[in-house]
Amino acid sequence: MSNAAEPAVPRSLAEVPIEELARQQGVRPIESLDDLARPDSWQSDHEFKDFLADLYRSRRADAS
Repeated sequence: MSNAAEPAVPRSLAEVPIEELARQQGVRPIESLDDLARPDSWQSDHEFKDFLADLYRSRRADAS
């Protein structure tokens, strides 16, 4: 028997609304481009160049 005062526990994270997950994790909306500028985003120039190459490849693939 379940206590009506207790909230229902979701069976999986897929059942938790995204707003609730964001609240639980302390996620905040991006307010400016400066929020995205993080010097530690890439571990090396090589990693960044690989990312850009993959991005450009995927964009060209979508264009055809």
